[in-house]
Amino acid sequence: MKQHVLSLVFCFLPLNVNIASSVPTYSQHYDPARDPFADGRAALQLAQQTGRRVLIEVGGNWCSWCLQLDKFLAENQSIYEQLHRYFVVLKVNVSEQNDNAEFMAGFPKPLGYPHIYIAKADGTIIFSKDTAQLLENSRYSVTRFQQFINKWKHP
Repeated sequence: MKQHVLSLVFCFLPLNVNIASSVPTYSQHYDPARDPFADGRAALQLAQQTGRRVLIEVGGNWCSWCLQLDKFLAENQSIYEQLHRYFVVLKVNVSEQNDNAEFMAGFPKPLGYPHIYIAKADGTIIFSKDTAQLLENSRYSVTRFQQFINKWKHP
């Protein structure tokens, strides 16, 4: 019953609600100190409870495109809110400080960063690609991001 209530509450949130205040810490930034296995279990549990998929974003603070993606999402609140409304976002750090090699061994090899994977709530990976498809004229595109969200949001 509790799971259904959480799911219903989340589904009826208007898009203009400040979702940032309810976004888990593991969704907010790349942190080499975080445990991606624990975060991944928590993300899958939340996805199951809320009827969403998990979007795993792999990169780091060293990555200029990762920082540009963060900036794009900060500047495009509607896209940011939709991303978190329809996906549980799990940011996984890969850097010299912590390459999270053991965690990443279970995924298709990323060809560039940031790299995104989409998983069903049971953990099955259904999509793997760098974010180049979301670019237009060397910038992240609202239109392409919207198309991406619309294509992959439904479980």
